[in-house]
Amino acid sequence: MANLSLTFLGTKMKNPIVLASGILGVTKASLGNVVLNGAGAVTIKSISKDKRKGHNNPIIITFETGMMNAVGYSNPGLDAAKEEFAGLDEVGAPVFASIIGTAPEDFAYMAENFLSDEYAAVEVPLSCPHTPGFGTLAGQGTPEAVFNITKAIKEKTDLPIIIKLSPISQNLGEVAKAAEAAGASAINMGNTHGPGMVINLETRKPILDFKVGGVSGPAIRPITVRCVYDVYKAVKIPIIGTGGVNTGKDAIEMMMAGASMIGVGTAVYYRGISVFKQICDEMKEWMEGAGVKSIEEIIGAAHE
Repeated sequence: MANLSLTFLGTKMKNPIVLASGILGVTKASLGNVVLNGAGAVTIKSISKDKRKGHNNPIIITFETGMMNAVGYSNPGLDAAKEEFAGLDEVGAPVFASIIGTAPEDFAYMAENFLSDEYAAVEVPLSCPHTPGFGTLAGQGTPEAVFNITKAIKEKTDLPIIIKLSPISQNLGEVAKAAEAAGASAINMGNTHGPGMVINLETRKPILDFKVGGVSGPAIRPITVRCVYDVYKAVKIPIIGTGGVNTGKDAIEMMMAGASMIGVGTAVYYRGISVFKQICDEMKEWMEGAGVKSIEEIIGAAHE
């Protein structure tokens, strides 16, 4: 039998599939439901110090080969989120926090006042392409910004830090190295691409209220695979490959590029809540057919 279990950042995982932040991670109950449907770990929706309304509807649309969203980091704020996500042992799998801010001191504040040892790690998205003041629209994806934000968080928490990078970075290796140098424990290589735009031909206007949004889904997988491959060559810390994985073979490909874990989000739209179990079953089927007993045998295999 193929073995999907692994140890990631010091925590035992039953499989390498992790719920991506922003998808089904809004309540503790929803996280638990994802675990029941096969995820090896889960990530909460990104939390800021103050409550955020986010962008106006429509915030999500689909197109021929993917999805676009401009949610705008809507969340209940630090205090409400601490109450909602208390007692995380009930979830049934490791939980990653996700924190956002507009400056290094904001991230430091969130690390000090929101995080607890109930989380297995903290993810830090510096790569959102559609929210003013955050991510790529705020210049958070440069090597200097990544270093300063990571360092500020590192000074306030002992949790492993996962820095989530943008696939549109031109100097991706240098950005990943900056995160590693500042104390990051892992890289999440992948967020939505873009921003992109879809126009309604009848109204002659962009469909999303914010006009542009982050692109996800099967169309972006080849770019994510290349990004994971490049980051694997640049750093020694482990990688979560996120972006476009829809099947078990997609996940295997991402791991061959260098990912130790696989982030899954948009695939829920295409295959339903049981997609996490489906991907794991498909991974096992491929591994058994190929004579692969452990996922360690395929991580980074494309570099050999």
